[in-house]
Amino acid sequence: MGLKDWPSAGFPGTAVNPQTLLPEVVDEEACAAALAVSNDVGDQIFVLLARGLTSEAAELAADARLSDPGSLRLQVFDADILRASKHFDRAEGILRSLLPEVAGTPLEPWVHQQLGKVHFNSGAYEAAAKDFNKSLELRVASGHDATAIYSATVSLKRALDLAERE
Repeated sequence: MGLKDWPSAGFPGTAVNPQTLLPEVVDEEACAAALAVSNDVGDQIFVLLARGLTSEAAELAADARLSDPGSLRLQVFDADILRASKHFDRAEGILRSLLPEVAGTPLEPWVHQQLGKVHFNSGAYEAAAKDFNKSLELRVASGHDATAIYSATVSLKRALDLAERE
């Protein structure tokens, strides 16, 4: 799968690696230009994670949570930081605790996608496939854009492929 086939990661200059299912910066100029005009700390955290700068992302997220402790988005980023730090159980706990709060909202498919990433990165490919499938179903049912649907589809296929090898 060539770079042009990588799913968008949802921020300019980033894409999801179809092997690892993790976001990466693939166009530094586009990413830097988008960050320069963004006032959203979540964008900065996301890009730090996409660059593999987990400690820096954790520091920025901690500072951001001081001013907005109830932010669901920041809680999902906290879980993603834990996933990147290989604290899979803690990441899963945060995401599972958010599911009742996001049920029926546009954030629900994203939380399921993040749960899938946690399971995928921990090697639990069948569990990952279930979460990616739920994310895909919710995205299709709610009419999400094609890039979000494609990302969930690629993630589901990769998890199923690896689950079959086990």
